[in-house]
Amino acid sequence: MNCDVLILAGLWNSGPQHWQTHWERKHPEFKRVPHRDWNNPQCGEWVAELDAQIADCQGAPILVAHSLGCTLVAQWANSGSPLKVAGAFLVAPSDPEAPGYPAEACGFAPVPMQKLPFPSVVVSSANDQYVTRERASAFAQAWGSRLVEIGDAGHINGDSGYGEWPEGEKMLWEFCAQLPKT
Repeated sequence: MNCDVLILAGLWNSGPQHWQTHWERKHPEFKRVPHRDWNNPQCGEWVAELDAQIADCQGAPILVAHSLGCTLVAQWANSGSPLKVAGAFLVAPSDPEAPGYPAEACGFAPVPMQKLPFPSVVVSSANDQYVTRERASAFAQAWGSRLVEIGDAGHINGDSGYGEWPEGEKMLWEFCAQLPKT
């Protein structure tokens, strides 16, 4: 691949059995965007941290986000940053506007519902406890993302049985192959 891959974990970070962590071990060139406080993320601070990581890339990176990391991508795209990304692979977007969403995530609502200025795909589950099927579909439509529904997959994380998740990795490579060459 001719661009960087930035991994964007969600609230509480992605643990050792999470597909993001497995992919990082398999592909040492992938880089997880660090965050100061995974347990109490502040949207503005996290957007600034992502912007700094994008600025450090040699070219336009691909963002690989999970859960609240998907909302982070939408918030960053809405921030007015002049930086560019090649595309975003958005898995199990969570809904910080939903009743009962963990209060630790501060400032992520409302979720931006504008078209993302780069290609994107949303991978969603029919029974995700952090977003309804309808809301995930609404995010994909608003963001201009291709929607891939993978059935009853929970939150598409290690706890849901998605450790190494080779099918997801295959989807990522297929998405990357469709991106305009830079």
